[in-house]
Amino acid sequence: MGDDMDKKKITNMEVKKKNRNEVFRYICKRGTVSNPDISYNMKISLPTATQITKELIAEGLLEEKGELQSTGGRRAKALSAVVDVRLAVGLDITKNHIALVLTNIVGEILKYERIQQLYIPGEAYYREVNERLEHFLDESGADRNKIIGVGISFPGIIDMDKGQMTYSHILGVEAVPLNAVSAFFSYPCFFINDANAGAYAEGVHVDAAERFFYLSLSNTVGGAIFDGDELIQGKNFRCGEVGHMTVVMDGEICYCGKKGCLDAYCAAWHLSDAADGKLEQFFCLLDQGDAEAAKVWDSYTDYLAIAVNNIYMVLDCEIVLGGYVGSCMGTHLQELWDKVAGRNTFGEKEPYVKTCNYKVAAAALGAALKVIEMFVSQI
Repeated sequence: MGDDMDKKKITNMEVKKKNRNEVFRYICKRGTVSNPDISYNMKISLPTATQITKELIAEGLLEEKGELQSTGGRRAKALSAVVDVRLAVGLDITKNHIALVLTNIVGEILKYERIQQLYIPGEAYYREVNERLEHFLDESGADRNKIIGVGISFPGIIDMDKGQMTYSHILGVEAVPLNAVSAFFSYPCFFINDANAGAYAEGVHVDAAERFFYLSLSNTVGGAIFDGDELIQGKNFRCGEVGHMTVVMDGEICYCGKKGCLDAYCAAWHLSDAADGKLEQFFCLLDQGDAEAAKVWDSYTDYLAIAVNNIYMVLDCEIVLGGYVGSCMGTHLQELWDKVAGRNTFGEKEPYVKTCNYKVAAAALGAALKVIEMFVSQI
């Protein structure tokens, strides 16, 4: 009898904690809400909603901001998150740069900086990155006591079970222990793959019930599935690695050593190499009707359309194009959609491909949001 009561007690505590997490997430996403609004939209009783928000106010996480407009009857109290109660940092590490973002508890970017920094494996690199981070925080005027952690995005496979970045071709490393990296920073560190981080950033804009595939088109090609406010990781933390999906049998050699991978055809450098290494310049040439740029784009979108159609056939969800190319593509998305629509068996009329919301700092922001999520899950 005692064991059953203990189990029931634990279950009730878990349910209460889950409700608190979800209520706080809901408020962060909606901005200003009321207890009746929370009760109605989250399908929990009004007394439960009121009790949760009362507790969150007492803990300094929520505040009352007057009253909402009445739709009849008593005016409900307006509630919102205390946005600066905690801060999170996102750090995106790439081969040639680092990007830093500082966000508040609702994920708003307070400061962003991108710095040229060549990745060189070893202690000296991480010491330099930590110095850059601390200088970034000094300039922001951030209260260090409010920082809950640093989310670090890597272009590689992050295996949390093994506690290591198992492999990153672009950085030229493998089996990097995550605790060896976190040792150089003064804050708790959380690690995430760059495509997963980009997907996390996009997930801020979708409803919890929605699913989408994030296709990262940078100097390597990656991807991630975002479903119901979380990433689908896969058995070996490699879910969404469409860069190594074969699009041409025995085709061009990929950096992984195999032939015909999507990465060999749709990495961003295929476009930037046609414009002195500058991707923005490539799209300027395309806008100006440059014949060579148009030829390169036509070939690039041929292969990209195959990949997008394949992904859609498997997952049947919206596809978000991110990374360098997704950020720069603009109106040229239409040319890709025309090719995708031509391949689609079911003749969908409504485009299910769009470009990313975050044109800069997506991976760094996503890494910071991961930190916030870890904090919220413990509320």
